[in-house]
Amino acid sequence: MRESVQAVEAEVMMSFLVSEELSFRIPVELSYDSSDPYAVRLTFHLPGDAPVTWAFGRELLIDGVGRPCGEGDVRVAPVEADTLGEVLIRLQVGMDQALFRSSAAPLVAFLDRTDKLVPLGQETALADFDAHLDEALDRILAEEQSAG
Repeated sequence: MRESVQAVEAEVMMSFLVSEELSFRIPVELSYDSSDPYAVRLTFHLPGDAPVTWAFGRELLIDGVGRPCGEGDVRVAPVEADTLGEVLIRLQVGMDQALFRSSAAPLVAFLDRTDKLVPLGQETALADFDAHLDEALDRILAEEQSAG
């Protein structure tokens, strides 16, 4: 019997920073699903484009609210060190990047709700990766034996 999937969702208005002179506010859907307990998803609704969803580590967003963190495609940092005011989220694909600015308060409220659903550090209890890995390895071995 499978447990029911539980999720947390929120909508936050963020500023999409096109350049130093140009920015506009867009709705961003935040979602967290207990079936994928390590990830959060942000769906950006950019004017004139189809919504774009980015998935990255929940812990990256938690840490980024308080201090600069992230490497590669996703970086999160407070606008001002030592204050819980606003947060910058930088998303990058190749040479293209998008920069978003959000108030920290709705992000913290969303993350608090995810923590109530799946406490930080308890993800492995929910996602039984070892069992899934064993099942996948058994299938692969069975396929190799039947093929060979």
